[in-house]
Amino acid sequence: MTTLVLMAALMGLGAMLYASVGHAGASAYLAIMAIFAVEPEVMRPTALVLNIVVASLATYRFVRAGQFNGRLLIPFVVGAVPAAFLAGQLELPTDLYRPVVAAVLLLAAIRLLWPREIKALREPQSPRLWIALLSGAAIGTLSGLTGTGGGIFLSPLILFLGWEGARKTSGVSATFILCVSISGLLGNLSSVGRLPPELPLFIGAVILGALVGTRVGIARLEPRRLLQALGVVLVIASAKLAFS
Repeated sequence: MTTLVLMAALMGLGAMLYASVGHAGASAYLAIMAIFAVEPEVMRPTALVLNIVVASLATYRFVRAGQFNGRLLIPFVVGAVPAAFLAGQLELPTDLYRPVVAAVLLLAAIRLLWPREIKALREPQSPRLWIALLSGAAIGTLSGLTGTGGGIFLSPLILFLGWEGARKTSGVSATFILCVSISGLLGNLSSVGRLPPELPLFIGAVILGALVGTRVGIARLEPRRLLQALGVVLVIASAKLAFS
């Protein structure tokens, strides 16, 4: 019981940090379960269920607060959902894709933590439709391969290219993660039977964490601080991929 409570507490902390920037925390949940030697067959569906719970709450709160851009979101989702579903059926050697993805996330984190101004703090401009569709497909593929919701790839892309401001990017990212996580779970329905009996405890912990995290992200963090918080999240995700 002590171990389960500790796992739940760590998952709640992960949800709080990730939800503050519109993410759901799949990489954190996977890392925590790996540390506590949870069976691999249990890890992926559990992380996806927790992702859906946190992303649902984050989506509701960001949309309700007006921090959302549906026109920007739709083409990314259209490209990502089928790609995530198909890529979720593939199994690539971890020594092939993990270092590459970790390096990409680390570079994105360095740019977000860099003190110079980036485009996300200026007037945003929407991308062309075909660019958004292809970007969504690429991110969906990466999401399916890594077992995450894709927000760790989408948010930096939107911010770096100046497609939306920091707060609305968080709302777009949360909704994107929700859609991609549902697609990923549907692509792995055979694994749903391996969900752990302790799942309700984990769900309660991440809900509490997400409630705090979304409140901080929506009302308390200024745009520049929000970008820096996202940078910290990317460092954590990069380390998880590199060393797991």
